[in-house]
Amino acid sequence: MINKVHHIAIICSDYQISKKFYTEILGLQIIRETYRETRKSYKLDLALQGTYVIELFSFPDPVKRPSRPEATGLRHLAFEVDHIEDIVTYLNTRGIETEPVRFDELTGKHFTFIADPDGLPIEFYER
Repeated sequence: MINKVHHIAIICSDYQISKKFYTEILGLQIIRETYRETRKSYKLDLALQGTYVIELFSFPDPVKRPSRPEATGLRHLAFEVDHIEDIVTYLNTRGIETEPVRFDELTGKHFTFIADPDGLPIEFYER
């Protein structure tokens, strides 16, 4: 049966901006970067602490996908963090706006959201 989530694929509108965001701001490591001439597309394989997690794609003129208002389909990408206030401070000092920290009454944990360069919601959830 299913073992684990293998990866998440993200299509970005500006490859260089998104590459910088996911590697320099979020700290994901580049495993492999491939330019696919036939598709005029980059494929960037990214890891989190050595585990492959994201494929970042670029395509010429991709169609926009709504994130807000809430729409049917995949909602967001979530990362676990040790302390929510630490990630909020880290992101804010790098010019990334965070939503107000919320409290999950079901788990007793704090969480917040940001948007990637294309508006994809990204959640940070306290361990």
